Amino acid sequence: MATDYRSDSSSASSVDRIHAPVPTRPRLPSRKSSGTMIIHRDSVDAGPVDLPLGPDDVRSMSPRRTSEDIETLGKAARQELQRHAKALQDSLLILFDRIEAVKEEHDKLDNNNKFLQKYIGDLMTTSKFTTTGTKAKK
Repeated sequence: MATDYRSDSSSASSVDRIHAPVPTRPRLPSRKSSGTMIIHRDSVDAGPVDLPLGPDDVRSMSPRRTSEDIETLGKAARQELQRHAKALQDSLLILFDRIEAVKEEHDKLDNNNKFLQKYIGDLMTTSKFTTTGTKAKK
């Protein structure tokens, strides 16, 4: 019975496909051929074409830099980079000096701390002798 059901469902789906509208692809607009791009070297059409540009045309407002302008900009950029590098080196030297000063202060405080610990230890040792000595006298 299951096989009959499958055959019924497959025949129903094939009927649906037959009556369903077939999608069609829209037609592409036709374009005129651009022709060949090869031009003989002696042709008048070869070479740059000067287009008349109006005053409001973006291409006419584009800045054109000469090699001197580029060299000037390059020198300015190099000088700025050198100033920045010098400032970074100076700040690094300041940080290094500060680290050295803090290190020296730390060493001095560490030595003072060790001295105080030894002093307190000696006091505790002598106080044990004096307290045991006074108890013995009583």
